[in-house]
Amino acid sequence: MKILVTGAAGKVGQHLLPALTTAMIPAGGRIVALCHNRTMSETDHLSVVRGSIADPEAVAAAMDGVTHVLHLAAVKESPTLAIDVSIKGMFVLLEAFRANPAARRFVLLGGDCSVGHIFQAYDAPITEVAPRRAYPGCYALTKVIEEVMLEQYGHQYGIDGCILRSPWIMEKDDLRYAMSFGEDQFGGPDWADLMTPDRLAAARTGQHVPLLRDVTGAPLRRNFIHVDDVVAALVTALDHPDAARETFNIAMTEPVDYGRLAVLVNERTGAPPVDIETPFHSNWLDCTKAAHLLGWRPRVDLETLVDRAWSYRRAAGEARTTWYPG
Repeated sequence: MKILVTGAAGKVGQHLLPALTTAMIPAGGRIVALCHNRTMSETDHLSVVRGSIADPEAVAAAMDGVTHVLHLAAVKESPTLAIDVSIKGMFVLLEAFRANPAARRFVLLGGDCSVGHIFQAYDAPITEVAPRRAYPGCYALTKVIEEVMLEQYGHQYGIDGCILRSPWIMEKDDLRYAMSFGEDQFGGPDWADLMTPDRLAAARTGQHVPLLRDVTGAPLRRNFIHVDDVVAALVTALDHPDAARETFNIAMTEPVDYGRLAVLVNERTGAPPVDIETPFHSNWLDCTKAAHLLGWRPRVDLETLVDRAWSYRRAAGEARTTWYPG
């Protein structure tokens, strides 16, 4: 087995490579990382090809003898890069993969943005047969296009493609800072879009914890997943016979309820909750299919996620990294 990993130097990739080394290398496997903006050191089991995912020559060099692809590379809201990286890059990868006689499976790490997570209303848990209804922005659009391209290459050329559809991926203290009212807030939503300046200033002064409410007024429920569970799903799907040409939702067993989250944070820190009305819809990504066909189940629940986020202490000089673009 020879595995090509794109996005190997990113958030998921940095956790994935050690797991692949443990799972695949004892059986004689090798890993190739295609790196562009960031790079890493080669080892006995890891080789690095430098170049853009949109460069056919670089991709062909990286694809040589590859049996499996784990495609993690993406750009967020970067219109100037979206076409080259997410669309042309996906096309170049798939063309090289189908021309490779050793090719066996192509695994795409997709996103819940393709079904419009919390932007679109669903009256039941969201399964893999739900229509693609991306939320606004070029990132969500490109994730839809990537999924469709992989499916069509399966129809047109018989490629074995597998899609793992993930929500917001958490590591280290991400959740803690996603809940921050300070300038150090990580991710979204931007509180200034949902609160008046006076309320936001008061929340910052009082060290409050946000309690987001959905369009019905109930505590918002949205899906998250810990990076360890994403890595486990990727390793499982890599060569599982029942993953062939299938799409799987992967997320925490239940969506995070912001009411319950506010209680847990309050118990840990004493921070009082502040209600925030939002235009969002509560959604539930149904992961039954992954459990049934792959035997994959997430290990990190809400309590564990909170405990890890609030217990994590960054080492001196360990900056918070925004992994996009590249």
